[in-house]
Amino acid sequence: MSLKLGGNILVTGSNRGIGLELVKQLAEKTGQDTHIYACCREPEGASAKELRELSTQHAGKITLIKLDITNEASISAAVQAVSKQIGAGGLNLLINNAAINKPAAPAPLSVTGKKDMMDVYETNVVGPFLLAKVFLQLLQTAAESENDRGGDMSCRRSAIINISTLISSIEKCPETFTAAPLYPYRISKAGLNMLTRCQAENFKGHNILVTAIHPGWVRTDMGGEMAPLNTHDSVLGMLGVMSSLSSKDSGMLVDWEGNRIPW
Repeated sequence: MSLKLGGNILVTGSNRGIGLELVKQLAEKTGQDTHIYACCREPEGASAKELRELSTQHAGKITLIKLDITNEASISAAVQAVSKQIGAGGLNLLINNAAINKPAAPAPLSVTGKKDMMDVYETNVVGPFLLAKVFLQLLQTAAESENDRGGDMSCRRSAIINISTLISSIEKCPETFTAAPLYPYRISKAGLNMLTRCQAENFKGHNILVTAIHPGWVRTDMGGEMAPLNTHDSVLGMLGVMSSLSSKDSGMLVDWEGNRIPW
C-alpha cells in the first residue's frame, strides 16, 4: 500500500502503541522524500527501545525528538531541533497522538479527583494546542510551498491530525457511558474536538487542514486486552483515511474507516 503522504511528518507519543505503529507504517509505506520526527518524553529510555530499533532500520528517515508536551521548555527545545533540520519545505503533517488516561479505566466518578481532571486536560488538550501554535509557521511554510500552491487542502500539503475517540461524542454518550465512564478522558477529548474545530476555522486561510480521527478501540496499554482492533489495522486504516482527506473534512471528527462521528 502506497500512501498519499510524505514530506516532513511529526508524530507525538511515538514510543509505544498507536504512535509507534504510526512511525513504523509511515517509514515503510512512504517515499524517500519523507522524513519522520518521532517524539516522546525519553527517547533514550527503556520505553523507547523499539522506537530506537525502528530508527536504526530506517536510517536517515526517522529522527528521534525529546518532547514532553506538558512542559513548555521541552516544547521550545523540540521546535528548535525540528526547525534546524526541516529545511525550506516546512512541516507537512503534525499528528497529535500523545495522550493519557487517569485514573485507570473505567474511571468512575467515585475515584476521580481534581488532579486527574487537570492532568488529563493538560496533556490531551493543552499539549496539542501548544504544539499547533508553535509549529504553525512551519505548517504555513509547507502549505505555501511552490509545488502545491493553488491545490486543495490535504495531509500531503499541510495538516494537523488530532487523535480523538468515539467516546468524545456528546451525542453518543448515552451509548458509551455505562461501559466506560472515564470522566477525565472523554471530557478532555471533547475539548480536543472543539480545539480541532477552532483550529480548522483559524487555519483555513492558510490552507492547513485540521481533522480529528478516532482510531477505534485498540489493544494498547490504554485500550486494554479486550479491544477488538490491533495497532496495525487501526493505523493502516487511519493512514488510508489521512491520504484521502480534503477541505470538506477539515473541522470534522471521523473514524479509522473514514466514517463521520457526530459531535
